[in-house]
Amino acid sequence: MPAPRDGNRVGRAQLLVAVGTDKHPFDRLVGWLREWYGEVADEVVLTVQHGHTRVEGLPDAVPFLGHAELQTAMAGADLVVCHGGPATILEARRHGHLPIVVPRDPSLGEHVDNHQQLFARRLGAAGLVALCETRQELRDALTAGLAEPGRFTVTVDADAAEAQRTAVRRVGMIVEELVAEAAQRRHRPWWRPWRGPGPNGRHKL
Repeated sequence: MPAPRDGNRVGRAQLLVAVGTDKHPFDRLVGWLREWYGEVADEVVLTVQHGHTRVEGLPDAVPFLGHAELQTAMAGADLVVCHGGPATILEARRHGHLPIVVPRDPSLGEHVDNHQQLFARRLGAAGLVALCETRQELRDALTAGLAEPGRFTVTVDADAAEAQRTAVRRVGMIVEELVAEAAQRRHRPWWRPWRGPGPNGRHKL
């Protein structure tokens, strides 16, 4: 379970990292965090929900969080870093966070397709997440977050939140359509079927 705030931790930023429940490991993100955390351990209280990813060298690591546990962790966090899962992003924003998002990359064995990349890029372009696709982008965002946590907060308003959820769901549908179209293109045969000779003896295609 995430460690609660206490008097001994005053002045240290609480950072929640959530990689989701996908069966693919997300070693890239955890490795970037391990490297960064080694430099700022005295400034940060770190909680990592790591799923199926190994987390040697990182404190307060739990494989999975139930819904209520995740709400508690997000409510107590100063910064949230997560994968590109729509549900995690929406929960983070609902708790007033501008999530720092590192989408999974299927070319690295982190997911089955690129829907997280497409989704996170759309949200990043709309200013709904802080998109980080490289180690340096993540380090820059975390450094900025420690220096000025307010840069990674959003105003929680019931009507605005519902509008955001609707917009995010719409973006998710668009991304799913893009992924489906890309999959169809990948599986479309490059040849044209043989239809036999035409009336004049020429081949029909």
